[in-house]
Amino acid sequence: MFRDGARKSLWQSEVKKYEGFLARGHRYDVVIVGAGITGISTAYRLQNQGLKCVILEASNIGFGTTGGTTAHLNDFFDTTFEETINKFGLENARLLAEAGKEAMQIFTSNVMKNTIDCDFEHKDAVLFATSEEQVEELEKIFEGAQKVGYQMAYTDSIEYPMGFQKALLIPRQAQFHPLKYIKALAEAFTNAGGTIIDNCIYESHDESDQEVLIHTSQGTVRGGHAVFATHTPPGVNLLHFTTAPYRSYAIAFTLNSEDYPNTLGYDLCNPYHYYRTHIIQGKKMIIAGGEDHKTGHSEDEGACFARLENHCRNYFDINQIQYAWSSQYFEPADGLPSIGVLPSSQGRLFVATGFRGNGMTFGTLSSTILTDLILQRPNRFAKLFDPKRFKPTAGFKSFLKENATVLKDMIGDKINMERINSLLDIEPGKAKVVRYGGQAYAVYSESNGQRHVLKSTCPHAKCEVRWNNAELSWDCPCHGSRFNVNGKMLNGPSTQGLERLE
Repeated sequence: MFRDGARKSLWQSEVKKYEGFLARGHRYDVVIVGAGITGISTAYRLQNQGLKCVILEASNIGFGTTGGTTAHLNDFFDTTFEETINKFGLENARLLAEAGKEAMQIFTSNVMKNTIDCDFEHKDAVLFATSEEQVEELEKIFEGAQKVGYQMAYTDSIEYPMGFQKALLIPRQAQFHPLKYIKALAEAFTNAGGTIIDNCIYESHDESDQEVLIHTSQGTVRGGHAVFATHTPPGVNLLHFTTAPYRSYAIAFTLNSEDYPNTLGYDLCNPYHYYRTHIIQGKKMIIAGGEDHKTGHSEDEGACFARLENHCRNYFDINQIQYAWSSQYFEPADGLPSIGVLPSSQGRLFVATGFRGNGMTFGTLSSTILTDLILQRPNRFAKLFDPKRFKPTAGFKSFLKENATVLKDMIGDKINMERINSLLDIEPGKAKVVRYGGQAYAVYSESNGQRHVLKSTCPHAKCEVRWNNAELSWDCPCHGSRFNVNGKMLNGPSTQGLERLE
């Protein structure tokens, strides 16, 4: 399968592209935009509730974050229970713990019911502190878990070779192969009468009190409701100011020994690292991730891979790095995802975003919340994750910080843009955003001298893109839209590519 970057993930080596098809002239009960774990899980659940559904995918299933995840399935989250208690109260923190349990049950049920061979395994997890400061953080995590009745316990040993001062053992977490899972679920969805249309790019929509019209590169699709399962919704929306795009890096490597850990591992560094073991095509590998940063805010993405590799070499006896890739996720200002009716919608448009590093869990949970909302049934988690819930008290500092950064990027990049006299000034193997002849251009010069010249202004909110030297893409530092060297859109919220100049 293809994905949204130049570097392939280890999952792509085992799964071929799933071919969708276009069925013209139909009206659907629900139109789902995006074919990652959120879109496919939701479409599958809705279809099996008797609704007629279609999935619209700009490329192929698993093209975005699902194809680049490290596929940890947790019922504890990046936003800790202690943080949730402080921001939303004890009862909501307990509800968050129950939401994680329900997501695990839904995932397990999908696997069992459809006999999905996706390397699904329950694994214990360890969360460990390597400094006094991290020990204090770990103890707060434990205290919060105790308050909400979530099971975790201190342990004297871990399978990872890092020196640690204190560690928590968290039972019954899980791991799986994300592309095997969503491909099988997509097949179950189409076998139940659902439709998948790939290479179908969302362009715009119209919403009335009767239906939703989704205008795409392949024509207009009519539906009673629509779900944006695209991480961040297309167009300009309130959620673009309450969530921020981040990139995370992953490598997969073999060892010189058979000393592979059997648990999921997480440290408390900032940014933190995470680890697990998986067998791909008969080869056992450790998958390690980390070095997260805001999209478009690293001067050298290649150095992020180098730092992650060096970190792992400090602790593991590495034989060979087999894969290296990066992926995108969205950080909510108040720490919780937004799953429900899209802000500004009349009630027929739905969204699921802001999953932090827990996309596989919240993507699965979204399927039950969105299904209940569309069918106008009560859902006990809907209020907690309501996209319209944002209040200054819970995430105002993060909200101000992220949006001040957006404003600084939007203005600063335009003012400080380098001016050149000729596009030939861009050396082979280099990429720059420059001002030439009164216009702003994103120029990538291949090592053979061939130049790719694009208009550099992101169509979404008119920020200037920045070069990602690891994935060979142009990334918008404001809201996370990404484009390849030819201007093709890789990630929204932009609904258009960058204009290419021949």
